[in-house]
Parts: sequence; structure tokens; C-alpha cells
Amino acid sequence: MKSNQMMLLILILLSACGISPAEQPTPPATAIVVAPTDTPQPTNTLAPTETFTPTVTFTPSITPTFTITSTPTFSFPIVTVNKQAHCRYGPSQAYLHAADLYPGDVGAARQRFLYSKWLYVKFDKLDYFCWVAPSVVDVVGDVSTLEYKELHLQSIGSNMYGPPQNVFAVRDGKKVTIHWDKVVMTDDDDRGYLLELFVCQDGAYIWWTDSYPDQFKTSYTVTDEAGCNFPSSGKLYTVEKHGFSEAAIINWPPP
Repeated sequence: MKSNQMMLLILILLSACGISPAEQPTPPATAIVVAPTDTPQPTNTLAPTETFTPTVTFTPSITPTFTITSTPTFSFPIVTVNKQAHCRYGPSQAYLHAADLYPGDVGAARQRFLYSKWLYVKFDKLDYFCWVAPSVVDVVGDVSTLEYKELHLQSIGSNMYGPPQNVFAVRDGKKVTIHWDKVVMTDDDDRGYLLELFVCQDGAYIWWTDSYPDQFKTSYTVTDEAGCNFPSSGKLYTVEKHGFSEAAIINWPPP
């Protein structure tokens, strides 16, 4: 107990002899260097590039305006029969009869022939075409605008007899004679023979046609000369009431 009291006394004495807080030296200040924080430099803010939005200008689409030009309708020449005549299955009098024509009969000329002036006509009263001589019709219109028609005799009806046989030709100067064997036909069918020739006469190259009415005459003579740019030639047909045979080609003797 006494020792504790002694210790307490010592502590009190020591406290009384110490330096007062006011007299205690102020500790030296410690210089704290604060490293400056990197202040971010202002970033150059790029002015936004001005974006040009192209103005789309719509060019109006031009819609073409079509002018409708009417195509003139071709008018076939009109023919009117001026005398009693025949319409035939070919463009000369040598061809088969196709129909009887009378004054006032009307039709339209549709085509023409290259080697004669005959017209290929559709008459109002007929349901088929036939050929007519220009001398027996009055024409309104221009026949020179018509196309040429080729002959296709085998398209007309039929022929049961066939072409003539043993056909040959001989020359005697300017005369050429054609020969053939007779084609035997019934009297009812018999319409003889048809010749289609190209001959040279007086320097002119001529399309020449002729016919026999029956089967019995079997030779034919024609004038044919030198002096044309094209060779003479010929075809021979058997003709019966139903139509024409195939052609027999004539081996033509040169001048």
C-alpha cells in the first residue's frame, strides 16, 4: 500500500516539473509536394464536317406520245365485163375455160401475169379466181400496183392421163417442129394439148402459148430464130376436162 502511494507521488512530482505545452517546440512543418495532376488539355473538338445531302432532282420521265398513222388500205382495181367472154385457168386463150362472163359482171383484179397483160380476178359471182383478158373488162384502178402471179397448173383440178410421151423437136432453118405420141383419152375427158414456149422472133424473146382441142393432132410447128439473149425452150401438157398433166420438157434444138 505504501509503495503504491509512493509511486503516485512520484508521478505527480514529475508532472509538475515538465515543460508546459505552450513551451514545447513546434515540430518543423513537413513540405508535402503534391505532384500536380495532369490536367487534361482541352481536346480540339472537330467541328462536324458539313455533310451535303444531295438534293435528288427527279427528271420527269418523258412518256413518248405515239402518233397513230393510219395505213391506207390497198384497194384492188375493180373490173367490169364489157362484152361476153371467157374467164380461163391461165393467162391466155390457150388455157382451159373456167367460167362464162357477161356484160356487167364485176370483180376485183388481185394479181397479173409477167408475160402477158391478163389479170387474175375474183369475180363477185364466182367462188374461185380465174384469168381474164384486159380487152373484155373496164378497169378502175392502177393494175401496175398488182403483184405478179406464177402459174401452178397442177393445183387446178386433177389429170389422170399423165404428160405426153416420146416428145422431141427438130429444126428446119427458122422452123421448129415438136412431135409426141398421142395420149388416149375418153371423148368426155379429152381437151387435147397445151404448149408453153419461149421463142425468139425478130430479136424479141416471146412467151408463146397454143393448144389443140383434142388428142388426135400430135405435132406443132413454130418460128424460132437466133438473136436473143436467152435460149428458146418449151413445155407440153396433156389437157383433160379436170385439169392439166405434169409438163413434158421439150429438148429444144438450137438455131
